[in-house]
Amino acid sequence: MNTKALLYAKSHEWVKIEGDEAVVGISHFAQQQLGDLTFVELPQPGDQAVAGSEIGTVESVKAASEIYSPVSGEVTAVNTELENAPELVNKDAFGAGWLFKVKLSAAPAGLLDADAYAALCAAEAH
Repeated sequence: MNTKALLYAKSHEWVKIEGDEAVVGISHFAQQQLGDLTFVELPQPGDQAVAGSEIGTVESVKAASEIYSPVSGEVTAVNTELENAPELVNKDAFGAGWLFKVKLSAAPAGLLDADAYAALCAAEAH
């Protein structure tokens, strides 16, 4: 996946806009900071996602962390593969490790482009 074409939330989720639907995951930086994931709790199809609100949880050997939806709309699909293989997020955060899809109810706002997100990660890494 072309990570330069994605949008990013300051809370380390990525968004790939495909028409009126968005695919959401956590960034490579986020999964690196968390370490090996052991559990992923995702929303259910039909749930309402609200930009900036908690929508799930990821747990690792180091810590648990909330997942925040970077966009608003209705959850249309979740990556059920993660129920039995949460490590997919570690192995392929921008591909097989996607988390959920949302049918957008509003245009995404307040998200960062790849360069701005890279600068944020560099600042947090120090």
